[in-house]
Amino acid sequence: MKILVTGATGYVGGRLVPELLKAGHDVRTTKTADEDVHPWWSDQVETVEMDVLDQSDVENAIVGVDAIYYLIHGMGGDDFADNDRKAAELVRGAIELHGVQRVVYLSGIVPDVPESELSEHITSRLEVERILTASPATVITLRAAVLLGSASTSFEIIRQVSERMPLQTVPEWMNSDVQPIAVVDAIQALVGALTIDGPSRHFDVGGPESMPYADLLDLYADVADLKRPQVTVPLLPTGLVGSLVATLIDVPKPTVEALVESLHHDMVCGDGGPGVRELLPEGHRLIPMREAIQRSLAERTAEPKDADPMGPLPHDPPWAQGGEDKSLLDRVKDVLPGGH
Repeated sequence: MKILVTGATGYVGGRLVPELLKAGHDVRTTKTADEDVHPWWSDQVETVEMDVLDQSDVENAIVGVDAIYYLIHGMGGDDFADNDRKAAELVRGAIELHGVQRVVYLSGIVPDVPESELSEHITSRLEVERILTASPATVITLRAAVLLGSASTSFEIIRQVSERMPLQTVPEWMNSDVQPIAVVDAIQALVGALTIDGPSRHFDVGGPESMPYADLLDLYADVADLKRPQVTVPLLPTGLVGSLVATLIDVPKPTVEALVESLHHDMVCGDGGPGVRELLPEGHRLIPMREAIQRSLAERTAEPKDADPMGPLPHDPPWAQGGEDKSLLDRVKDVLPGGH
């Protein structure tokens, strides 16, 4: 099958492509004109430049493919939702033009609350899902919460907050339940979504356990052998929490603020259990959280093709793997006027 993977140099895409190659698929990937990332598998795929907001680029990237993995997400900025909408509409138009049969979209868990209460981040994801699903293709959407694995933005927030804050102040509203999934399980689900029978539909994908977000921070600290007392603090505004966390860690600020906003509601599978099982090979074992965290903390190996995808890979962003080695005091000074 000829498959287009958009966002292939991102966290999930960079780990998905080798699995598609292993399964014998012919893979085309996209990159932006100014992107200078060369994953270890790059010589095994066709790569085309694509600005997802340029109609000609989108149509040229999609021509001749049987299926598309849509792994493009805007994570911040005043116009991220508008850009997400325009990108999805351009891709839908190209799908119709070139007769693409299958689209797999990785999105976020949609909490069971009125849509007016959803975060901007989740609202935009849901809008993109609806735009793509309106195409003639069979569209399979995987909705995931926290992805566990080195270089996952969700995991790096947990890691860096835990390592850099000796005392964890947890806002009262942030103690919602989350249902993380190991990235290797999510990758297998994405592969399964390529061939599962239609119609277009979504799957909530999560691991075998859920717990309050504060307990997840505790679990990480235990696995990483850190002593991190927690204090629950009421009445902390969401925007303030997002800005403070972004100041203390190396994950891009818009991403941090968007993910923090999503923690107002339970981020768990809405079908009574991990819907991911329908997408996985028979007998596949979902990785428990403790094991997933342990594997995520592995050291980088010399040969990326032999590395555990849960751990670090060479093309991961520089803010991953714990980020920059800088003291908490220095980080605070960096954001004060005049550096004082």
